[in-house]
Amino acid sequence: MAGSTLPRRALGRLLRQLRLHAKKGQLAAGLHVETSPQSIGRMEDGQKIKISTAQLRDLLDFYGIPNPSTERDEVLGLWEEVKAQDQAAKLAGTTKGWWRSYRDQFQPHFDHYLSLETATNHMTTHQLVLMPGLLQTPEYRRALTKGDEPDLSAVDLERRLELAARRQARLDEPGFGIDALISEAVLRHLPGKPEVMAEQLNWLATASERDNISVRVVPFGLAVPRGLVIQSFTLLEFPSLAGRLVEPPVVYVEGAEGALYLERDDVIDRYRKAITAIRAVALNQDDTRELVLNIAKEYAA
Repeated sequence: MAGSTLPRRALGRLLRQLRLHAKKGQLAAGLHVETSPQSIGRMEDGQKIKISTAQLRDLLDFYGIPNPSTERDEVLGLWEEVKAQDQAAKLAGTTKGWWRSYRDQFQPHFDHYLSLETATNHMTTHQLVLMPGLLQTPEYRRALTKGDEPDLSAVDLERRLELAARRQARLDEPGFGIDALISEAVLRHLPGKPEVMAEQLNWLATASERDNISVRVVPFGLAVPRGLVIQSFTLLEFPSLAGRLVEPPVVYVEGAEGALYLERDDVIDRYRKAITAIRAVALNQDDTRELVLNIAKEYAA
C-alpha cells in the first residue's frame, strides 16, 4: 500500500516548482507562513510536516498563484488526498508507516527508502555482491546479519528478520514486480554455511518462475558491460496518481555511511542506459535458473 507517500511527494514537487517559478527562497516562504525553512524543504521533499490548509492557501498566495487557477486546484486537490489518506491510516493505526516500529533496527536514511519501497509498483535492482533484499531467505539474512554484527542480541536479530519478512510480503501484492540483475558473484558470495546458500539459491530459482519476479545473472568471463562500472543500485518506479500525475522514478544507491536518492532526469536516463547494457549481456531467465540450480547443487554436495 502506498499510503500518502505518492500524493505527498507529488504535492511537494509541485510546491517546489511553484516556489522556484515565483523566485522565492525557502526562508522567505517559511517566514510568510510562520514555519521554518527546513519545514518548507521537508514538505517539498515529500515528507510530513505540520501545516494547515489555511497556511497552504497563504503559501500559494505568496507564490502569486491566482484564485481560481489550475495550479491552485491541483495543489489543494493533492492536499485533500494527503489528508484523506492520513486519516485512513490513522483509523487503521498505521499513521507512521508499519516499518517505523522497527526504526531501532535500521539506519535513519533507510526510513525514506522503506517509504518508497512501500509505494513503488516496480523496481529494477542491480546487485554486485549481495542478494537483493526482497529476495533473501530468512536464513541467508540471518547469516548475513550475524556476520556483519556478531554482537547483535538475539532479540534484535529476530526483529531484523521480522522486518525483512514484512518487506518481502510485497512480492505477493497484485501489481508489484521486481527485475533483479545480479552478478554471478552474488551467487558465489557465501554469507554463512554452504547449506544456507543452497537453500537461498533453490528458493531464488523457484521464485523466479513467478510472473512478477525476473532474475537474470551476468556470468563471469564477460567483457565488463557499462552497467557494471556503476555500483549496486535500485531503480524504483511508481504508478500514476489518481490517473493524472506520474510520480518520477528514483534511483537508490546505498553506501556504508548513508544513501543517495537520485531523481534528476539526466541521471535517471543514465541509469536506464546502464540497465539496458546489463540486460544485453545477462543470461536469459531460463539459463539463469539453470546456473542458479547448478551452483546450489555445488553448495549442497
